[in-house]
Amino acid sequence: MTAPIAFAKLMWASFVWAGRWTWRLAISPFLLIYWFVKSLFLAVVATPGILWRLPFRAYRRIVVFRNWLLAKVEYAQAESAKWKTTFSIARSPYTALRALGFTPQMAASLLIGTSVVGGGVVVNETVFAEKSFARGDSGVYAAPSDIPTSWSEGDNTLKISLGTTAVKAVTIDSVSVGTAFTGSTLPSGATTTIDIGGSGVTDTWLHVGTLVFERNRCEVLTLSNINAHTLNITSNASDGQSLSPSAGTIRDRAVLGGHGMAQDMSTKGGLYDRVVIEAPTSGVNGQIDTLTLSNMYTKGGLCRLTRIKAGTVTIHLNETGGDSDLATKAFTVMDDVTASVINLSGNVEVSMAVPATQTIDS
Repeated sequence: MTAPIAFAKLMWASFVWAGRWTWRLAISPFLLIYWFVKSLFLAVVATPGILWRLPFRAYRRIVVFRNWLLAKVEYAQAESAKWKTTFSIARSPYTALRALGFTPQMAASLLIGTSVVGGGVVVNETVFAEKSFARGDSGVYAAPSDIPTSWSEGDNTLKISLGTTAVKAVTIDSVSVGTAFTGSTLPSGATTTIDIGGSGVTDTWLHVGTLVFERNRCEVLTLSNINAHTLNITSNASDGQSLSPSAGTIRDRAVLGGHGMAQDMSTKGGLYDRVVIEAPTSGVNGQIDTLTLSNMYTKGGLCRLTRIKAGTVTIHLNETGGDSDLATKAFTVMDDVTASVINLSGNVEVSMAVPATQTIDS
C-alpha cells in the first residue's frame, strides 16, 4: 500500500512540475512583450528629464574646468607680478643714476664692479652683464631683440636691422652722434651720422605708419625717395634749404602685426658714432608702425632719410647747417619725395656754424 501511494505522489509532483513549466513557457512571450513595453515606456518617460538635466550637468562640468583654469591663470599672474617687482628692484640703482643725469654707459660702468662693505660682508652689485638697446648700448640689434647680435669695443654704431617681424614702435631720444662729442670719429668710409631707410642694393624699403624726425641737429639733412600720404615739414631752421617734394596719390599707411608684432624698442641717452636703421635682407622690407627720432645732436656727417614708404612723415623743429653759407642748401628735400598731402610752413634759412663738440665723460 505504501508503494502505490508514493508512486501517486511522485506522479502528482511530476504533473505539477510539468504544469508549472508549461504555464511559464506559455506566458513567457507575453512577459517579454510586457518587459519590452515597460522598458520602452520608462525610457520615453525618462528621456525628457535626461534632456532637461543634460545642459545643467554640462554647465557644472564647464564651471569646474573654468575655475581650475582661472586658478592657474591667477597663479601665473601672481608669479609674474612677483618677478616684475624683483626685476624692478634689481634695476633701481641704474634708474636712480640715469635720473641723476648719468649717461647709460656711465651708469652701467658705475654699477659694474661697485661693491658695498659692511660687517665684513662684501656684496657685488653687478646688475647688468649684457649689452641692451633699452640701456643705450651700441651694437647691431636684430629687431625686436633688446640684446645685440654683434658688437665690439671699437665699433660704437647703434644699428637696428629689420627683418620679417614688424615692430610696434621704435624711439631713439636724446643721443649724441658722429663727432659731436670729444674722442669720437666716424667709422672708416662712413659719410652719414644718421642713416634711416631701405637699400637700393638689396631692393628694400622701410615701411612706416608714422615717422617723426624732430628737434634734431644735423650739419646736412637730406630726404630722398620717400612716398608718404601726408608730409609735414614745419618750423625747421637751416643754413640754406631746397624743399622740392612732388604731389602724388599715395595711400595712407599703418603697419599691422597682431600678436606676432614686436612691441616697443626704446632708448634714451647715448653716445654713438652712427645711428642706422636698415632693412639689410634682400627683398625683405623693414616694418615699423611708429618711428620717433628726437633730440639727436649730430656732427661730422649727413643725416639721411631714404627709401621710405609711410603714412605720415613729420620733419619738425630741426636745425640743419654748419658752413654759414645759405647757397649750399644744408636741408634738401628731393623731388622724388612724393606725398598726397604736403604741408610746408614755418621753415626759415639761418646762417649756422658747425655744431659745437660736446665734452662728455662717457
